Amino acid sequence: MKPDRIVVGCDDEQAALNMRALYAPFQRNHDRLILMDVRSAELTKYAANAMLATRIGFMNELANLAEKLGADIENVRRGIGSDPRIGYDFLYAGAGYGGSCFPKDVKALIKTAAADADMRLQVLTAVEAANDAQKHVLGTKVKARFGADLRGKHFALWGLAFKANTDDMREATSRQVIQDLLAAGATVTAYDPVAMDEARHCFPNEPHLTYAANQSAALANADALIIVTEWKEFRSPDFDAIKATLKNPVIFDGRNLYDPALVRSMGFEYFAIGR
Repeated sequence: MKPDRIVVGCDDEQAALNMRALYAPFQRNHDRLILMDVRSAELTKYAANAMLATRIGFMNELANLAEKLGADIENVRRGIGSDPRIGYDFLYAGAGYGGSCFPKDVKALIKTAAADADMRLQVLTAVEAANDAQKHVLGTKVKARFGADLRGKHFALWGLAFKANTDDMREATSRQVIQDLLAAGATVTAYDPVAMDEARHCFPNEPHLTYAANQSAALANADALIIVTEWKEFRSPDFDAIKATLKNPVIFDGRNLYDPALVRSMGFEYFAIGR
């Protein structure tokens, strides 16, 4: 309702006037309509999402490097984000992006460049590869802590949707995390406020994946907690209850929801992304 820009691709003068009239109620204070040719508008849409995906992929790779070097990616984020040329948006490290837009638009640009222009987009090809690898980071951390063979291990997983406030599981990181855990022999109990029906469609007839009625119930008999989606209700949990319920006080946080020092001071092993 309050767009920061309205990009319109149009090659007809009357159509341009109609579009300007259509969008007039949504830009009372400032003219936010940007008119351009159709091809440029199409490319603008894909380029915007590809740029945001690139920022996320870049920060995820820096987070992995920060862990190896003993740095904290949150400090790095604040340090570089304070530069007005960079800014803070889409600089949060995590377990990989998903959804309907970023993966699709990155793939579309790569394919369009190859098919229509005989070009290889090297940066976006790297972004796609980095994001695919990032989705395995949580599974790798779990196996580093509990061993490559996870038979007999059971994990609680909070968050199935690709991001909070949606039930969308297209390209969701949770799908890869679950697949990695099940492939290693583990069992999983998952909870998501709205996406569990969608998860049942994504994992039909999977006996080693069950669903809990709430986030607390998901913890029962679990060897550790894995957080994949940044739902608001996960941000301030009862850590005492978590510690009392888990077999081991271990949290793998794929969205860096908590202060590492605080969680570790409560007796948890806390594995975040780049912290």
